[in-house]
Amino acid sequence: MTADPALDAAVAAVEEQFGIVFNRARVIWAESAKQVHPELQPAGYKLLASIVRAGSTNAHALSEHLDMDKSAVSRQVRQLEELGLVESRADERDGRARVLVATPLANERIATVRAANQERLHTALAGRSVEELTILADVLRIVGSG
Repeated sequence: MTADPALDAAVAAVEEQFGIVFNRARVIWAESAKQVHPELQPAGYKLLASIVRAGSTNAHALSEHLDMDKSAVSRQVRQLEELGLVESRADERDGRARVLVATPLANERIATVRAANQERLHTALAGRSVEELTILADVLRIVGSG
C-alpha cells in the first residue's frame, strides 16, 4: 500500500479487472478445448495451441514457455498423442532429441477455434481506437513481463 489512497484504489480496480479477465480466459480455454476434442483438458489446449503456433517444439520449451511443471507437460503431451493431435518426431538438427508437431487435424481444429476466439475479441474491442488498442497492448506487455 502506498500513502496515496487514490493510487491504491486504482491498483485494486486493475487487480479486480485482471481477475475477471483471467476467469473469462479459463472459461474460453475450457470451451476451446472441448471444441478441439471432447476429452481435451484446458491445459492440453494451451499446450496444443502453443505447439501449433511454434510449428514444432519440445516438452522442455513448452514447460518453460507456459511455466508448467515438466511432469504435467508430459502427461498432457501423452494425451495429445493419444487423441491424435500431436506427433513426436526425431529432431532434424539432433536425432537424439524429440520434437512435437501438431497433426493436420489439430491444425485445422485450432484454426477454427482461433478464428472464433479472434472474432469474439474483435467484437469486444469494436469501437476502440487504434491508439487505445495500442496502449492496451503496451500495458499488457508490461504487466506480462513483470
